Amino acid sequence: MSEYVPIARADELQDGEMKKVEAGGREILLAKVGESYYAIDDRCPHMGGDLSEGSLEGSIVTCPKHGSRFDVRDGTLVRWTDWSGVKLAAGKLLRSPRGTTSYEVKRDGDKLSIDLAAGHEERRAA
Repeated sequence: MSEYVPIARADELQDGEMKKVEAGGREILLAKVGESYYAIDDRCPHMGGDLSEGSLEGSIVTCPKHGSRFDVRDGTLVRWTDWSGVKLAAGKLLRSPRGTTSYEVKRDGDKLSIDLAAGHEERRAA
């Protein structure tokens, strides 16, 4: 069952911009890429970084804490961290690599809503 919750106005974001919004007690990253809007959990599943404080290049958001990268279109993990060697191996032992939850964004005129009930669970890179 769909549970669409209003989150923002479409004119609040320009192409290539993102921001944190709250919906249903969750912190959500809302991003605009081209003419499309995307929503994923704002907290990085690696070390809890605030993804909305990171950078957005195309559809890829980079966590400001450890360089983890996610595709805002579906939450897919692109890169676990910018670490290498022993540090990367230890990081993977502490927190297994995983994507983040994504949410369908619906636009009705200038209003944007997300479907909290149909969040797509975290994904791993292929």
